[in-house]
Amino acid sequence: RLTAAGIPVMGHIGMMPQHVHQYGGFKMQGKSAQGANRIVEDALAVECAGAFAVVLECIPAGVAARITERLSIPTIGIGAGAACDGQVLVNQDMLGMFADFRPKFVRRFAEAGDLMRSAFRAYDAAVKSGDFPGTDETPGS
Repeated sequence: RLTAAGIPVMGHIGMMPQHVHQYGGFKMQGKSAQGANRIVEDALAVECAGAFAVVLECIPAGVAARITERLSIPTIGIGAGAACDGQVLVNQDMLGMFADFRPKFVRRFAEAGDLMRSAFRAYDAAVKSGDFPGTDETPGS
């Protein structure tokens, strides 16, 4: 209905974070032959429904390659191997903003989380000590 109304749709198959509790955690999808076939069928259905592209998240690289070969729309991988037409990473993951969660397929390009936690602690201390906001940060002072 969305594509028929002229609204662009990008599909998303494989591991979907909004369903993580149904999966029992952040787990790769499509590892079994049956699971892989289901994901390929899902990708074909997404294309048939009119999506302009599809995100393939946390699926085996071979399954992603099969899908990319079969579809005429672009595939965007996140933890799906190099055979996809494009790649994406969640910025919070690639910047290392979370200390307690690190998906296997994420390469951290920075450790911004350490810097952010330090800044939050400094802000907290400045507010509690009364140093912030000061006259420079108070309009009309």
